[in-house]
Amino acid sequence: MKIGVINYSVHGLDKLRKNSNYIFASNHESALDILLVFAGLPYHIVFISKIELKRIPLFGLAMIAGRHFFVDRSNHKKSMESLAKAKYSMEKNPRSIIIYPEGTRSFDGSILPFKKGGLIMAMNMGITVVPVAMCGTREAMKKGFKLSKYPLELRIGEPIETSKIKYEQRNEFVDEVRNSIIKLKSEWYIKNHQNNPNETTQN
Repeated sequence: MKIGVINYSVHGLDKLRKNSNYIFASNHESALDILLVFAGLPYHIVFISKIELKRIPLFGLAMIAGRHFFVDRSNHKKSMESLAKAKYSMEKNPRSIIIYPEGTRSFDGSILPFKKGGLIMAMNMGITVVPVAMCGTREAMKKGFKLSKYPLELRIGEPIETSKIKYEQRNEFVDEVRNSIIKLKSEWYIKNHQNNPNETTQN
């Protein structure tokens, strides 16, 4: 399969049910992550994005029309209010959500510490969380937004049922999701760098 001139593959789709809705939690390394999500996951997916994107001409309007969610991360109260609105909207019109719990892009491929808001929303809604790893997107996106033909992989982890996770267990839950993504990314890294023993696994 291809995104433009770039080959990509998806591993683990058999772990998911076709007619279900999920919150996909992913690492974030480049703008190609978004294209890989839509190309590789056969679901109606919307984003929880920082509110600044809403103000971008045309792009912001397209996201509003697509019923994506916006969060003001500079204001904790407004952020929680936005997540509550997202919960209500999901109850009225079920669909899947992609979140990037790191909150920003990783520039060296390491998995940054996670912010908890989106994952706590998943707990409150009882929606299954699926860890996913975007692999190769940083390597394929060169400086100046030039693309290389570096192959991409979307790796899907084991779904995590949230309906029975208590609020007091939120930190353990967030760690479980993050560790799952680290494991997925490490497996890809080892597979693609096993011929280079001098390189170390990223995490």
